[in-house]
Amino acid sequence: MSLKRQLSRAGLLGFGTAPLGNMFRNIPEEEAAATVHAAWAQGTRYFDTAPFYGAGLSEIRLGQALSVYQRDDYVLSTKVGRLILDETEDAAARNLGEKGGLFEFGRPNRIVNDYSADATLRSIEDSLKRLGTDYLDIVWVHDIAQDFYGDEWLARFESARTGAFRVLTRLREEGVIKAWGLGVNKVEPLEITLDLSEAQPDGFLLAGRYTLLDHERALQRLMPAAAARGVDIVVGGPYSSGILAGGAHFEYQQAAPDIVAKVERIKAIARRHHVPVKAAALQFALANPAVASVIPGASRPERIAEDHAALNTVIPARFWEEMREEKLVAAAAPLPIDR
Repeated sequence: MSLKRQLSRAGLLGFGTAPLGNMFRNIPEEEAAATVHAAWAQGTRYFDTAPFYGAGLSEIRLGQALSVYQRDDYVLSTKVGRLILDETEDAAARNLGEKGGLFEFGRPNRIVNDYSADATLRSIEDSLKRLGTDYLDIVWVHDIAQDFYGDEWLARFESARTGAFRVLTRLREEGVIKAWGLGVNKVEPLEITLDLSEAQPDGFLLAGRYTLLDHERALQRLMPAAAARGVDIVVGGPYSSGILAGGAHFEYQQAAPDIVAKVERIKAIARRHHVPVKAAALQFALANPAVASVIPGASRPERIAEDHAALNTVIPARFWEEMREEKLVAAAAPLPIDR
């Protein structure tokens, strides 16, 4: 079954639960739970999480909140590639790792990268326990190319190719999971995976690389190649770490002046046409026929309502025409007016 068919029952708008791992701030338990229930009340039926989000905190909170609903009524995905150990480390040590202090308020457990077959099986088992469920719909191989331009990524990719890829393929064949793919914030490893005859992923979760601010690289080859192979794309981070939703972060850190300037240009056009930037960001991602779902993150209930309102906002054609004229979207990018 294609990823699009699986997600069709969950709707186009999912919920990326990285913020529930205390991303950037210490979120009260009741606020985290209220956010999940608000998503459910708005009709969200696809929830994505990962062990990395707060060292298991997001999975724990999501599992507790979803426990009041029927398991067959929603689609659930998590990730492999990071193991959460019982041992702990201090915040300073964690903040020196990947993505810095993104989850400095998460659980103190030590996290290690491991894409081997044994680690993949252990990671899935641990996630099932934290989520309080007996099956997963989708499993993504997480951040395999976090350091794509460094020296370590090839070894990491090879470990995943001979470990996680093969294990997840077998689990899909056995019916233990329904689909698998890669969950990354780089385009290149997805293009490489598509070229592997032995790998048969169902889809990719591409975070931050198909947004209003950054989409040209994905358009060049990934999107058409994925569509040709029937490999569907889930777009994560449609607000580019928050700057397209009124925040100050881009790529998980304070946005650079050139990014802020580009966002201001988008906002100026949006104001002229009375269009919320959130609406433009979501509808831009979904206009590409290769995209099966978009999963913005949220840590406050009111943000969920904003996301659903944005999805249903009517955007005038002239807004998109002006975005093209000002070269704020690539000439080749599919837009809602092209349908």
